[in-house]
Amino acid sequence: MSKKLSAGLLLYRQCEGRLEVFLVHPGGPFWAKKDAEAWSIPKGEYEEGEDPEAVARREFTEETGGELPGLLQPLAPVKQPSGKLISAWAVEGDFDPATLKSNTFPLEWPPRSGKVQQFPEVDRGAWFDIPTACEKILAGQRPFLEQLLHVAKP
Repeated sequence: MSKKLSAGLLLYRQCEGRLEVFLVHPGGPFWAKKDAEAWSIPKGEYEEGEDPEAVARREFTEETGGELPGLLQPLAPVKQPSGKLISAWAVEGDFDPATLKSNTFPLEWPPRSGKVQQFPEVDRGAWFDIPTACEKILAGQRPFLEQLLHVAKP
């Protein structure tokens, strides 16, 4: 059995003298009422042998509808409590959350109803300063924010 791998981008910007990061909120009924420790960097799973940097760019586009040109700065991979290993890259840029357009996934909802509905993989995105992002992001991804503080140039 192969290990679960995921790759994503941590988009950041300087805004009025402070560092901000762009995070996304997962779509679907399970996450609808969750906010604290529910947000994530845009990311997705990949198979061994795939180029994780290319996957990170692809997943950003699939989850937001946007593309990020620019130099990606690698961050140290972070192992999640589930055992999944996330590779991430920091990239400076901008994205307007109002333009977010996510791909969708099918889910039987309500459970055992036999009805399959489509839900957005990401239902919204937002910019957060680092203290707020630390409250919003999934605990297992918090180390990426800590690493960003050493990568981002003020």
